[in-house]
Amino acid sequence: MNEEQKRHQLRKYKTFATGLFVLMAVIFIVTTYLEKQDNSHWIGYFRAFSEAAMVGALADWFAVTALFHHPLGLKIPHTNLIQNKKDQIGDNLGSFVVSNFLSPQSIRPYIKKLAVAVFVGEWLSKNHNQQLLIKESSNILLDIVHRLDDDEVVQFISEKAKEMSDGLRLHEMIGSGLEYVIRRNDHQKLITSLAKQIKEYVVNNQDMVQERVKKESFALIPKFVDNVIAEKITRGISEYFEEVEQSSEHQLRNEVTSKLLLFSDDLKTSEIWEQEFREIKSNFLKEEKLQQYSRDLWNSIKKSLVQELESDDSVFKNYLVKNISEWSQKLQHDEQLKYRIDHWIRVTAYKYILKNTHQFGQLISNTVENWEGKALSDKLELEVGKDLQFIRVNGTLVGGFVGLVIYTITHFFI
Repeated sequence: MNEEQKRHQLRKYKTFATGLFVLMAVIFIVTTYLEKQDNSHWIGYFRAFSEAAMVGALADWFAVTALFHHPLGLKIPHTNLIQNKKDQIGDNLGSFVVSNFLSPQSIRPYIKKLAVAVFVGEWLSKNHNQQLLIKESSNILLDIVHRLDDDEVVQFISEKAKEMSDGLRLHEMIGSGLEYVIRRNDHQKLITSLAKQIKEYVVNNQDMVQERVKKESFALIPKFVDNVIAEKITRGISEYFEEVEQSSEHQLRNEVTSKLLLFSDDLKTSEIWEQEFREIKSNFLKEEKLQQYSRDLWNSIKKSLVQELESDDSVFKNYLVKNISEWSQKLQHDEQLKYRIDHWIRVTAYKYILKNTHQFGQLISNTVENWEGKALSDKLELEVGKDLQFIRVNGTLVGGFVGLVIYTITHFFI
């Protein structure tokens, strides 16, 4: 029921209560007149009833009206109580709510009944709710992406990249990375692969070795001698690298490892390498290049996001559906997970409410105090004024019956 309907209803019941008083006044006037013209006993009863009813109606009208207004505009003490006692009402209402609704004894039974995990799990298990959640989430994200200013995002990415690069010591990172690879012995795979390829290259290119030997030998040396020498060189090199390939403890491997460790240490500590990488970084991350990299990065990210969020069968949405379904099942059937979630929510809610009960009371008190006195009075009258009019009606009728009883006792027993 809206405010206008409440006002109409209040006027209706006020009119009814006032009309009943007017009716009693008319009956009193008529019976008073008739009593002077006729000595019939029944007239006295009606006159006594109407007279007492008027007194009861006026008394209750005064009492009801005094709650919200000054009766007849007269500033009689202890009238217009709601407006005059507004601050006290707010304080008392806040204290009442805190004491009766937010005490540990009051909230504990409700907190214990909280079963959020199962509720959320059941809600998420329904396909309609899953689609609704994904659709609304996608729309929100799409709206955010479209509202973002591209230039501002690019500038942000560029600035953050510049901040990161300023503190980035590439020579130390590469040196430490190389050292990490060596300590893990991952470089041995590379040595093995290189040894195998060198061996196969030498074997497959024996003719080239022979030609090279012939070119470098003396003219007096026979050709077959050159071929023998070339064959021995080829076989010796291939066998050597085969040994490197087969043996994990080969001397060459140890030497390469040692040299690589020295190189990684040199990368980390040498000022020459520091300067080299600083120049590389400066050339790569110039202002105009950094802006372009940032713009290309953002355009790529934005395009991918929009495509994923707009498509009904995107990888992103399928991933969400899969994970939402899995979570809904866990929330419904994983007892340990349900207990952890519900226990955390219950404990957190219980602590938060008890910790802030005074703030709830203060909120109610401040809200009431911030209302204008007349506005508060009008609000309350709209809410309870209809029922208060029945007090006037009851006062009229009860007053009339009491007056009738008194009149009857007076005439028959006194």
